[in-house]
Amino acid sequence: MSGFTTRPELRGSFGMVASTHWTASAVGMSVLERGGNAFDAAVAAGFTLQVVEPHLNGPGGEVPIIFQAAGERPAVLCGQGPSPAAAVPEAFDGMGRIPGSGVLPACVPGAFDAWALLARDHGTLPLRDLLSPAIGYARSGFPLIPQITEKIAAVRPVFLEHWPTSADVWLDRGGAVPDPRGFHRNPALADAYERLLREAEAAARGREGVYDAARRVWREGFIAEAILDFLAEPVPSGTGEPHRALLSGDDLACWSATYEETCAVEYAGLTVHKTGPWGQGPVFLQQLRLAQALGTGDADPLSADFVHLVTEAAKLGFADREAHYGDPRFTDVPLDALLSPAYAAERAALVDAHASMELRPGSPGGRSPHLPDLDFDAGASAADRAGGEPTVERSGAQRGDTCHLDVVDAEGNMVAATPSGGWLASSPVVPGLGFPLGTRGQMFWLDPRSPSAPAPRKRPRTTLSPTLVTRGGEPVAALGTPGGDQQDQWSLTLFLRLAHGAAHPLEGDLQAAIDAPMFHTNALPSSFYPREIVPGELVVEDRLGAGTIDELRRRGHRVTVSGPWTLGRLSAVVRDPASGVLRAAANPRGAQGYAAGR
Repeated sequence: MSGFTTRPELRGSFGMVASTHWTASAVGMSVLERGGNAFDAAVAAGFTLQVVEPHLNGPGGEVPIIFQAAGERPAVLCGQGPSPAAAVPEAFDGMGRIPGSGVLPACVPGAFDAWALLARDHGTLPLRDLLSPAIGYARSGFPLIPQITEKIAAVRPVFLEHWPTSADVWLDRGGAVPDPRGFHRNPALADAYERLLREAEAAARGREGVYDAARRVWREGFIAEAILDFLAEPVPSGTGEPHRALLSGDDLACWSATYEETCAVEYAGLTVHKTGPWGQGPVFLQQLRLAQALGTGDADPLSADFVHLVTEAAKLGFADREAHYGDPRFTDVPLDALLSPAYAAERAALVDAHASMELRPGSPGGRSPHLPDLDFDAGASAADRAGGEPTVERSGAQRGDTCHLDVVDAEGNMVAATPSGGWLASSPVVPGLGFPLGTRGQMFWLDPRSPSAPAPRKRPRTTLSPTLVTRGGEPVAALGTPGGDQQDQWSLTLFLRLAHGAAHPLEGDLQAAIDAPMFHTNALPSSFYPREIVPGELVVEDRLGAGTIDELRRRGHRVTVSGPWTLGRLSAVVRDPASGVLRAAANPRGAQGYAAGR
């Protein structure tokens, strides 16, 4: 699609990196320049994001990665750590929801093992080369931005009253919030990563051996010991209520990241690859099936018709997510039926010219749907949720958000990854490590009938959802965004714009497609505590235009108009296998995301 763009679409043939922070993109590009491949660049950028976007991810979090090595098949690397063995429903007796802060919702930290495994198996450079940039920024300082200091200011009372270890890392002397124009250091994290490198290099020989030794140090050595020492006594949540963590040494030692096949469907001559239903990724694929059935691709991507069709399809797809998705190792998810054209046609018949106010899961393959008890929030507005960020401050709860990165190199290796969790605002810093644990366990439903009910060492149904696109077996695009439940709405809209916005799919201007006005619906159950739903709410950037907004309201959507540049933090890379031309673009919203390449 054409239109106003904030930046040029990057074009070249050497390599491209796009991410949610300019420093991570620069680090990834520097690795390519030094002879590393796309996997090396992605890992170095991922470790860097843990330092420079600490309000959005951290070493205690998780990361799903979708990638394709040149000449091989697409694959998923699951860096989503599971729940502890003690995470049975009875462990949360007396709670209607698993809390969103503190240590009780902590799952096994998965990010480090996943990044290290990806680099060991598909990269070319030693671990020290890929960790050094992150260590350098943690040791010498990284530039703060208002988004970080605003988050620190919001939780400063919690730090001062309940989480002194976080105050030590994130507040200046005297308990002041750091200057948003200043640089910040995290020497505890730098020390931890440097010690990990020393111990791994002393314990093993060879590049792969050092990676394996580092993974053992993480899950069985001093990293695990520091975590377990911290959790030996009850730890206060953000409200000050003490909770005893469920995470154990066996949980940490017994888990490692795993490779899996992707879930995929064909669309417009392309194959779109997502994670399995332990994440929300297949909901993107269900929406593609609905787009085929509804003819969404024929609509102007800035029209009320397009927004209406995409929104109504999202409501149906996300209703199925709640009713049927869960870790397939524990739950029989009817994925074939959910992704079938016949089921999409059946569901598409529910869409008419008016906005639905109901949550309507289907019965794929005759399977009866189950929905948990929901908190209906008809009065909340997106403006009350920090300018449209759906995982921040919704109903006053402290949330984190997420990062994203995409990399492609000249050989055709391609990576999409969405790191998240371990947010500075959601859990206290582990002493001596400089980072908190994650809170992904809040995504379990405590109703035992739910496919997403907690169980020992079960993966929570994460919202993290990178996307890989292939054509004729070759990787041609990697894309994604932060945004919790909105990830597979914003990413879908971008993909549809690229698939239909030019004479040939993916040949349209990437930057224009990312810059174009964005929208999403909140008429679906939130994955984050307290798990509310806002029936009929459609959030749109005001640049969509008064005429389109009025028409959407006429169709019954409860439209909340957000600021002109508030929704989505998308990035993408594209490769043409025939010519070898590489392209990249990143989101200007929030003044953080950048692409780099040549």
